[in-house]
Amino acid sequence: MVDGGELDARYVRVESEHSALAACVGASLTGVRTFTATSAHGLAYMHEMVHWAAASRLPIVMAIVNRAMGPPWNIWADHSDSVSQRDTGWMQIYCANHQDAFDSIIQAFKIAEDQEVLLPMMVCYEGFTISHTSQPVEIPEQEEVDAFLPPYNPTHIRVDVDNPITHGNLQNPDDWFYEFKYLMHLAQENAKKKIVEVASEFKKRFGRFHGDLVEQYRCQDAEAVLFCMGSLADQVMVAVDELREEGYRAGSVKLRTFRPFPDEEIRRIARSVKAISVIDRNLSPGKGGASASEIKATLYTEDKRPPVLEFIAGLGGRDVTVEEQKDALKKAFEVIETGETIREIGWIGRK
Repeated sequence: MVDGGELDARYVRVESEHSALAACVGASLTGVRTFTATSAHGLAYMHEMVHWAAASRLPIVMAIVNRAMGPPWNIWADHSDSVSQRDTGWMQIYCANHQDAFDSIIQAFKIAEDQEVLLPMMVCYEGFTISHTSQPVEIPEQEEVDAFLPPYNPTHIRVDVDNPITHGNLQNPDDWFYEFKYLMHLAQENAKKKIVEVASEFKKRFGRFHGDLVEQYRCQDAEAVLFCMGSLADQVMVAVDELREEGYRAGSVKLRTFRPFPDEEIRRIARSVKAISVIDRNLSPGKGGASASEIKATLYTEDKRPPVLEFIAGLGGRDVTVEEQKDALKKAFEVIETGETIREIGWIGRK
């Protein structure tokens, strides 16, 4: 596209993903809207610069094609690659389908560039299941996107050759490092409101809505709900419908944002249900799934909290069926009926 004159740009051939994100950091520091994409081991190779981009408060948007971390080598869906970056300061949105991924990338720039946020964002969608399959997607006209996402007016730190400054220099313990990290945390909290606002604005303009921080399905009168991220959050709606036909008051929750983590939304949902099941498509060996662990931590201070059942499924792209999702929900109904909490992790589909 550059050589053919279709794109007015300079193509930079970097030698690694580490250098690719370093180039994006440099581009963002000059005051241009910046986007890149990576996956699995490429993201791991970027790790140092992932920290650097967030701490520099640069609103870079990066698509993450969620793939398993080897060995053994695997290119299929697994959230462990991006979940392992949760403490870097990047916001993270997990997409359930192709349209969700397309729309979330547009929204991500508006969220990240907000003056009260100024943090980079990962838009995560699953390897092969979404990245290498086709699905009809509505693509708006450029003018419509421009009206929703106006020209970039950077308010973050920038490199100016006519007014040179230093950035990222050495900080002693009594300097501002501590306060700087606190401001990053505050920006994540500010992002919660902005994510909700942008999702609502996007729906008004384009007629599509993918959820704020979480998206609930048939939860109004549900006794038990199942939390999922990614494509499993679409599929679980079929499981809920089938369980409803069988007489179960079941619901589901799509955990759209993992950072910032939607604490208040989860607490509100938990107050109205009797049990929660969580399926994680990631694994912290020696502990379990990340979202189940954080949901439990979120509910710890609640006076009355429902039992939370943990399940691991779909690692390395292994198929997760509707029946398996129904079984995870039925386990929650068993706990409601018997009053016996299940503390062990359920390994769905393990040989």
